[in-house]
Amino acid sequence: MLDLLTRVKNHLQDELNPQGFNVGFNEGFAAGQTVMHTNIQLIPRFKGDVAEPRGGIRWLFPEKAVFWDKKPEEAAPDIGNTKPAQ
Repeated sequence: MLDLLTRVKNHLQDELNPQGFNVGFNEGFAAGQTVMHTNIQLIPRFKGDVAEPRGGIRWLFPEKAVFWDKKPEEAAPDIGNTKPAQ
């Protein structure tokens, strides 16, 4: 996956010439994972694309984060970190 990430980053750098990238993944519901599959986010960033870039992607698209309005009991269960019965 890291090889693919590097290739995509290089392609985006050539095509879009961003000033930076955010790279991340969420593992487990407690970490913010809402769809339980492996994924990596690669987001090209440009000076001025948000008023305050500190904090990474946390506030990049707050209007798209409709799941923030859900109560924890309404959210998906954390099936990725279930501990085996002892």
